[in-house]
Amino acid sequence: MKHHAQPVVQEIAGLRQDPGRAAELSEPTKKAREEEQPVMDADVIIVGAGPTGLMLAAELRLAGVRPLVLERQPRRRDTPKAGGLGGQILELLRYRGLLERFEAACTDPVPAPRFPFGGVHLDFTQLADPPLHALPLPQQLLERLLDERAGELGVDVRRGHEVIAVSQDEAAVTVNVRGPDGPYRVIAQYLVGCDGARSRVRDWTGIGFPGTIYPEVNRLAQVTLPETVTVLGNGDLDVPGFGVIRAGFTRTDRGLFGCGSSPGSQIVSLYTIEDESTEYDDDVPMTVAELQDSVRRVLGADLPVGEALRLSRFTFKARQAERYRAGRILLAGDAAHLFPATGVALNAGMLDAVNLAWKLAADIHGWAPTGLLDTYHAERHLAGTRTMLHTRAQVALRRGHDAAAEALREVFQELLTDEQPLRRMGALVAGADIRYPMPGTSPHPLAGTFAPDLTLHSDQGMTSVADLLHPARPILLDLADRPELRETAQAWRQRVDIHTAKTDQRPADVLLIRPDAHIAWAATVDEPAGNAVPALREALSGWFGTP
Repeated sequence: MKHHAQPVVQEIAGLRQDPGRAAELSEPTKKAREEEQPVMDADVIIVGAGPTGLMLAAELRLAGVRPLVLERQPRRRDTPKAGGLGGQILELLRYRGLLERFEAACTDPVPAPRFPFGGVHLDFTQLADPPLHALPLPQQLLERLLDERAGELGVDVRRGHEVIAVSQDEAAVTVNVRGPDGPYRVIAQYLVGCDGARSRVRDWTGIGFPGTIYPEVNRLAQVTLPETVTVLGNGDLDVPGFGVIRAGFTRTDRGLFGCGSSPGSQIVSLYTIEDESTEYDDDVPMTVAELQDSVRRVLGADLPVGEALRLSRFTFKARQAERYRAGRILLAGDAAHLFPATGVALNAGMLDAVNLAWKLAADIHGWAPTGLLDTYHAERHLAGTRTMLHTRAQVALRRGHDAAAEALREVFQELLTDEQPLRRMGALVAGADIRYPMPGTSPHPLAGTFAPDLTLHSDQGMTSVADLLHPARPILLDLADRPELRETAQAWRQRVDIHTAKTDQRPADVLLIRPDAHIAWAATVDEPAGNAVPALREALSGWFGTP
């Protein structure tokens, strides 16, 4: 299955990076290509043009790979889903130079850093540097931005093209498609299922998807209020004929109600949770009347509502695919995991895409070391398990109705008034506390973590780690003028960019950073060359193949 073991395929992989070499192919090579290798319509087929699929397609293009995105829906859906983007993916977008573009597209002001967590709140408003951030970017707008980005990079996105069958062998994946002009077939080296919670790719591949479905329906809305409803200075709502509804969460024996607003604003966010067994069609949008009926059932209040700016309904499931890879077929996003809490699914799915893209590209270009693609499952399944941990904890916090559950929530909220546990919870929810397992007996403490955005000074001026990662290429960053380590990396210079710079309070002498911004290896400050050189050579070979 490893392409770099085949000289013919290695030569063909080189053509993808330099089409001008086509004339150099020998006649035996051309014959081998025609007779032994399937003709590839794309390098990677991506099923699903949601945020995960589009992010994966863009990352693959940056790595010089040809993706083909197949989307069943004929156009981008307008049904409201996620209302914003938050967590570590915002840092990754900044490292790609995209965050300012996404921020500029937001029409709503960035809210104060205060996030729901299982019926209580993580309140970072008193911290100068909150560990968790959110961007009020509705999913419809997010998908439009990612679609535009994919188009700029030359990605082939086919909407209204439904995948109806998938098969694979040792050489390729074959996909049968029903398109607007009739059925057709495409072949690629790999296929990635980014086709959501009801993933047919996952079902066809036979990957188990165990977990729990919770019997609750969540309704989330952003609405204007008529002048008859007064928003008090503390955010409480004074409703005529009912009285005051306090800001935050109100628990009744019929469910949970939440509301939040800014002082002086008539725009509020409303939230209800009820236990229901009703099966809702995700493509049928929620209405204002449905929201008001839910508020009435939970709170016993007839809440007047003006214009609906956002209405969404969802259920909670805790499920994770048993494996993220089956041969040449892989899973990402909701096809791989479903979490029983809001605000984490987009973060996890788009980070799956960034982790996977460069590893697929390495295999397709022919230089991936043995086992590299398998680290996708090892690393992102670990991250998914970590996200499942805190989202299941949120289920326990919010679903308890007795006095013991109330006491648990009160104690938990009290703990979050201290900075250290508050920061720890923020990093957990953001996905910023992940440390991927690294090879070796005692890897550097930074190995496996997200690279810090150091301010760098060099002969070319001032820059940063984030700036260096805009092209999505691996970098060797020498912070201590270690020529012997730069010389060691020269053999990999076609795959790894080498930079020399200085920074205040350097965390290590040298950092080897992967395209997904995670640190693959680091040399400790003043580490002897006799130790550092062979360790760096091993890390370069282990992550970026034989030079």
